[in-house]
Amino acid sequence: MKELIENIQSTYEAFENDANQQLESGNKAAGTRARKSSLALEKLLKEFRKVSIAEAKK
Repeated sequence: MKELIENIQSTYEAFENDANQQLESGNKAAGTRARKSSLALEKLLKEFRKVSIAEAKK
């Protein structure tokens, strides 16, 4: 679970960096990367939910 949380954090940092680049400088490629990261975050957060529920049932 620790590895999953670290993966979520690193993916969020990449998302935040790319989203800020798009916002501040209008970098279209950064916007594309941010959208891709947001989809990856969604999958990771769903996985976290499954793992968290399994851990709570122990």
